[in-house]
Amino acid sequence: QVQLVESGGGLVQAGGSLRLSCTVSGNIFRINTMGWYRQAPGKQRELVATITRGGSTNYADSVKGRFTISRDNAKNTVYLQMDSLTPEDTAVYYCTADQYVLGSRYNYWGQGTQVTVSS
Repeated sequence: QVQLVESGGGLVQAGGSLRLSCTVSGNIFRINTMGWYRQAPGKQRELVATITRGGSTNYADSVKGRFTISRDNAKNTVYLQMDSLTPEDTAVYYCTADQYVLGSRYNYWGQGTQVTVSS
């Protein structure tokens, strides 16, 4: 089994910054793409950013230029640096990780961390 634990959420004023962390533990063999999704009240969960084991990144248009995803493979941790935050970034942020075992893909999620941006 694979466990993901997020940290770093909280309350911040518009224009401020937060850094989220997500550490993977358990059977971490062949963890590949990791990423962050978010879900605001009354809205569907949406992609924020992803990063492959090799460091290739992908961002939602709404966060490009403001958010930076990175990872430390030695620490099995993925980060999301969030700058220039706006109230529209308020959501529960979820960490996700893909694992490939014997040709099958398994997707894991963290429990989520709340990010609230006040105007």
